[in-house]
Amino acid sequence: QVHLVESGGGLVQPGGSLRLSCAASGFDFPFYPMNWYRQAPGKERELVAVVNTGGSTDVADSVKGRFTGSRDNNKRTIYLQMNSLKPEDTAVYYCNYIDGYGDYWGEGTLVTVSS
Repeated sequence: QVHLVESGGGLVQPGGSLRLSCAASGFDFPFYPMNWYRQAPGKERELVAVVNTGGSTDVADSVKGRFTGSRDNNKRTIYLQMNSLKPEDTAVYYCNYIDGYGDYWGEGTLVTVSS
């Protein structure tokens, strides 16, 4: 059974940093790209970053230069390092992956950027 568990969210001041983690189980983790999404209040869920199998990351234009993804295949975990956070980054952040059997999501972790 697939499990994705996010952690690392919290309250941070503008300009601050957070690192999110997503621990994965129940599938062949090293062979799949993994995604970070976010959903701000009243907005649609948006793709923030794709962490590719080799560890390279593609990020959305809105976070380019500030957010970086990475993965540790031994720990079956992906990360999202978020720097220079802005109030508009406030959202619930979700870990996701897709295979031939389904589209899997964690429960999310809340990031609040506020002074």
